[in-house]
Amino acid sequence: MGKDLSEMTLEELWELFPIILREHNPEYKEWYLKEKENIEKTVGLNKIERINHIGSSAIEGLIAKPTVDILLEVGCNSDIDNLKLRLENAGWTLMAFEKKPDLKMSFNKGYTSNGFAEKVFHLHVRFLGDWDELYFRDYLMIHEEVAKKYGELKQKLKKQYEHNRDGYTEAKTEFIKKWTKQARKEFPNRYLP
Repeated sequence: MGKDLSEMTLEELWELFPIILREHNPEYKEWYLKEKENIEKTVGLNKIERINHIGSSAIEGLIAKPTVDILLEVGCNSDIDNLKLRLENAGWTLMAFEKKPDLKMSFNKGYTSNGFAEKVFHLHVRFLGDWDELYFRDYLMIHEEVAKKYGELKQKLKKQYEHNRDGYTEAKTEFIKKWTKQARKEFPNRYLP
């Protein structure tokens, strides 16, 4: 029997869960909608301010990791410990938890000791806010040429960072910040609460 994920080093985890890029899967939208429904039942609709499909799997035609990213926004008076417990009891694994300066909880589902499950999800929990991920997603949805450049960048970086998720994410940062800044000019205050 292999090690439990919690017993593995970062390097072992990166080896087990390499960067994989695939052509866009039209089923990502259905995966998101089903998981959104599960989250609403788990958390309670009255406790959710906003929920969105974010990341590359939300962009039709964009090459992506076969992972559905979800941004769950809750009110600033939410019982965070209860929310965390509810999500963990529903099968989400807490990966990161930060309360200050802003709430940032990251959960995942679909990571097993044998590698990725058929469906993989990342859940980002934050207080309701004007988040960059929403602007970047929207920009890529309507600017196909920028989405194409982003896909090309990801393919290039995959070769270099296949077993280094942090390096892969960091290497995309400059591109993402550049186009998020442009998106905020194009859609000013679109997600301002």
